[in-house]
Order: sequence, then C-alpha cells, then structure tokens
Amino acid sequence: MKAVQSIAGLLALLGRGVVRALLRAWLLIGPLVLVQSAVRGVQLMHFWPQGFGASRPDVAAVLWQGVRFDLKVAAVLVFVLLLVWPWVSERIYRIVGGVLIGLVVVLSVINLHYFGFYKTPIDSLVFGVFEDDTGAVFATIWRDFPIAMTLLGTVLLITAGIALHGRLVRQAPIETLLYKARWFVLVPLSVVLLVALLFAGKGTVREMALQKQHLTVTTSQFLNDMVPNGSIALKYAWDSRRQSQQLADPLLGLRAMGYQSAQEAAKVLGLPADSDAAVQAALYQHPALPAGAAKKNLIFFLMESWSAEPMLYQSPRFDVLGRMVPTLKDACHFDNFDSAQPGTHPSLEAILFSSPITPLTLGDAGRKPLPSSIAVAAQKAGYHTLFLTSGRSGWRDLNRVLHTQGFDEVIDANNLRALYPEANVGLWGVWDEYIFKYLQQRLAQPPKPGDKPLMVFVLSVTNHPPYDLPENYTPPKLDMSQWKGETSADTLVPNLDTYRYAADLLGGFVQWLRASPWWDNTIMAGTGDHNVRSFGVYAEASRRYLIRQVPFVIWGKNLQCGTQQHLPASHRDMFPTLFPLLGVDAGYVQSGRNLLAQPSASPMDAPRTLFYTAEARNAQGAWQLGNPGSFVCTSSKQAGDVPGCVFNPQDDAQERARIGLLDWNIRYGLQQRK
Repeated sequence: MKAVQSIAGLLALLGRGVVRALLRAWLLIGPLVLVQSAVRGVQLMHFWPQGFGASRPDVAAVLWQGVRFDLKVAAVLVFVLLLVWPWVSERIYRIVGGVLIGLVVVLSVINLHYFGFYKTPIDSLVFGVFEDDTGAVFATIWRDFPIAMTLLGTVLLITAGIALHGRLVRQAPIETLLYKARWFVLVPLSVVLLVALLFAGKGTVREMALQKQHLTVTTSQFLNDMVPNGSIALKYAWDSRRQSQQLADPLLGLRAMGYQSAQEAAKVLGLPADSDAAVQAALYQHPALPAGAAKKNLIFFLMESWSAEPMLYQSPRFDVLGRMVPTLKDACHFDNFDSAQPGTHPSLEAILFSSPITPLTLGDAGRKPLPSSIAVAAQKAGYHTLFLTSGRSGWRDLNRVLHTQGFDEVIDANNLRALYPEANVGLWGVWDEYIFKYLQQRLAQPPKPGDKPLMVFVLSVTNHPPYDLPENYTPPKLDMSQWKGETSADTLVPNLDTYRYAADLLGGFVQWLRASPWWDNTIMAGTGDHNVRSFGVYAEASRRYLIRQVPFVIWGKNLQCGTQQHLPASHRDMFPTLFPLLGVDAGYVQSGRNLLAQPSASPMDAPRTLFYTAEARNAQGAWQLGNPGSFVCTSSKQAGDVPGCVFNPQDDAQERARIGLLDWNIRYGLQQRK
C-alpha cells in the first residue's frame, strides 16, 4: 500500500512539475506573439506605398501567416527552456520571460528597418555589418535612421509585453491548480499542453511544418515580405550564410535548385553532359573571334546605387544625369536590366567571379585565384588589370583578395589621398571626382613600348547613405513634380543629388575619353551595383519589374547595339557581352548571353534576368525560382505589353539550372584546385 502511495506521490510531483513548466510556457507565448505581431502591423502601415491597393483577404492572409510564424518562434523559445521552468522561482521566470520578449522585439525592429533599407526582410547581407567598415555602418545608421523614435518605441513595446506577461502570471491560478488536482488529472493535462506546444512549434496541425516557402502567401512580394518576423528572417539568413561557407560539397547549390548532378542541369540547358569535366568545359566555351582580332582597352564602372528609375524621368527640369545625357545618343543603353544582388559586395563578387555564392572570398576560397575570375581571364589574354575605387580597399579584405584574383594594381582612397592632398576622406572614402581625375591623368601619359592593353574596373562610393556631397558642389534644383515614383522616403532628394553628382562625373569622363586618343581602341561600360531604398518598395505589380533595375551602358566607337536593348537582361550578361568586344574569347564563364549578338533559340540565349538570391524575370513577369505561386505579372514599359502572362515551368527549370551550374562551377572548381 505504501509503495502504491509513493508511486502516486511521485507521479503527482512529476505531474505538477511538468504542468507548471507547460503552463508557464503558454503564459509567455501570448506576449511573445503579440509583440512580434505588433511590430509587423507597424511595419505594414509604415511602408504601405501611396496608392497601393491590396484586397482584404490578401492582407488578412499575410497577417494570419505572420501570427503562425510568431507562434512558431515563441513555442521554440519556451520549449528550449522547458526543463528550467518547473524549478525556478517566479521572479527568475519573469526575468527570463522579459529577456525573451526584449529579444524578439529587438529582432523584429531590426527587421523593420532592414526592410526599409534593402526592401527585403533580414537576409545574409546582415552579417556584412561586421565585415564592412563597421564604424561607417553605424555612423550611417546614426545619421540616416530615426534612432530616438526607434529606441523609444522599442522600449515602450518591451515594457508593454513584460507588463502583460506579469499580469497574466499574477492572475493565473497555477499553484492552486497544481496542488488541488490529482495525478490522474495532471498527467493527461500535461500531455495535452505538451502536444499543443509541439504543434505550435511546427506551426500547423495537419500540413508540413512551416518552412521558408510558406512565407509566400499572395502574389504581392511586398505583402509576402511582411510575413517573417525578425527571428525567422534571421534564422533563414543564417542558413543561407552557412550554405555559402560550406564549399566542400559541389552539389549543394544544385540540389537546392532541384538537380542531383551537373549533368542533369546541363541537359535542361542543352549543354554537353557526358561528364562533370564536359559540363565545366561547356561553361567556358565561346564562339571563336576572327583570327588576329585586336585587343581593345576596357574601362568598366560599377557605380554605387546607380538605379535605373531616375533615368526614366530625366528632363531639363529634372536633370539627374548632367553631362551623361548627350553621351547616351550613340551608346548601347540596356534599359531593362537587373542587378545580381541587393548589396555592393555581393554584386561585386557576382560580377568578378560569376558567383551566386557570397561572401565567397573572405575565407580560404579567396586565397588562390578562382578560375572564374574575369581579371584572371583578362590577365591570361595579355591585359594589365587595375582596380580603382574611391573607397578603402581594406573593406572586405579587397586589398588582399583583388591581387590574388588577378588584379595587377589596386588604387584606393588612401592612394588617391596621397596623390591629391586636398581630397577629404569621409565615411566611405574620398569623393568620386578623384577617381575620374586619376583616370584622366593616367590615360594622358604617353604610351610606352611594350605596354599591355588595359582593363580597369572602377568602383565608386559617393552615392551612398548618408548622401553627403563635396562642399564646393551645388546640385541643380530638381522639379520633383517630374518624379513619377514613390515619395515616402525622406532621403529621396539627397539621394537624387548624390546620384546626379556621380552620373554627371561619369558623363564628363565619357566626353573627355571621346576627345582623347584612347577613344579609337577603348570600350567603356557602366552599371549600378543595386537599387536603393529611397526610390520605394515597388509594391504595385505594374512597378515590380523596377525593384532590381540598374542601367547598363556601353560606349565605344562604331558600336552596333543589336536588337536586345529593351529585353530583360542582368549583370550575368555583361562580360559575355564585353569580352568579345575586347577580342577575348576564352577563359571566362558563359554566365549569360552576348547582348550585342543576334539571339538564338538556345536556352542559354533566353531573354531573362537572374537575381542570385534565386529570383528570375522574363518579359511577362517575375518569380522566385521553384515557386509557381510567387509569379507576378510585371512588364517593363520599354518592352511593351507581352501577351501570355503566366508562370512558365520551362523558364523556371532553365533558370534553376543556370544558377545551380554557376554555384556548382565555383564549388567544383575549388575542389579541382586542391
């Protein structure tokens, strides 16, 4: 009898402990969900574009899906501490609960401002805070963001969440329930509470657990971007970051795109697929150029935040291009053109190495020349390679990486400051005017016997938050009634001023080059690294095609621009277009198509854009790769209305194969290098 009583007492003790833990967990879940949902509501209202219309069912679906992710995060957090909850005092329990509430609020607020800057929830670029010039990043945040209001709102929301949790704890009769209930009540109750907690962590009862693909619930990317809270967005960003560092498995990126081998993906694109070596050889195969084709110089500009939209409204009353305007008349201007990535360094790596993997060169991968490096290809073709920037080359270890990856010279803000003592160094470097001054002085020097053709890669920095300008520069007054885009950003006008400063300098250099002896044997090109937050979130489907758009312009003597200037294209197409103009036909990856050639029926020549975070766009619309439900009709006005606006499975399969093979080429090449 005593043994039975002892067992019953032990079961009651364990039951009380388990039920206390589970009840405490559920009392904390409510405030955790509410504070995350509150930030989502603020984010939705704050960034709602003027004139944007969305149906109530779509908004309701987004809010409900967001709550489900909030519940998932809350359940996982309290589950991790489930073994602690039965034994700690109420005071410790409430302190830990307050810390968790503060954590999810801070992450959600960071996600809110991150969306405001990058037009996307937190992604792998967030880790660049510690790889960038961290002091400059935080100085920009201090100057460019409403710090005081953000801190005040964050503190108030955390305080409200903690107060709500405290009230629930005080009013919930946990201890009374525990000591009055018998074991045969406590055990089933604990089972019910535990199962409910597990389903909350799963996010669903009958379907598969909430995953990344469940962030898409409408055809509006703007609304879909409101679904993830800061914790979930950071989790997926960490997953993406971790994958970019796991370079030992050549098939990792291919499998993520739905292919089990390089040969399988190659067949989708009509490439030779007899072996891995045959696939790689096909990626480096290019049409032969005429024998003895002369090598031309290349001066290539990657312009900070040089977005495409301001060019749409260029006029004498809204002069955002300055001296560039007359140079566009006989240039090849591709006006339906997307960037590869949403940030400077990721786009730089995408262009230099034909790589969707980023960051790629911060670790061991950057310590030996990558076979896909365009600078290495130029060196092998007999070029002298120069990287020139008005920023600091210590940023992201560029001073080390660039020399390793095929650049003979690296000239940065420190070199320019030594050459031009009047050049003030700001947050991100010297003013862009000094890179143009340096180029003019260098190219004006008489050629020497044996000089190699020159490939210059230029990176500007001035058109960057906090949008400062030289004291001696006065931007022209812009008639903002000519701006047909969104106007919600308070940095819109300062951003347009620095945009005009940089574009005018570029146009002035083109004019100088045309009058110089270099013009006859030089190709010059320019593009932007990414779009910027000041120009909107592009929530309306009719404007969605603009969200990634940057210009791509080629200047040169007697250029034949072909028929593709208004077709969808992107960063991946630039060097397959430029190298044939230079007389280079080997050593670089067939990452895209030649925009000056007559397009063929090959999948490799298909007029589509590829954003390396697994998004694509054709003439009809845009979508996330592998996700038919994400397709949205959005067509460039320059391209005109295109019939048949539906998701195209073949386009999707081919673009998944393209990005998968570019990823595989990097990983496979690194394995071959060992």
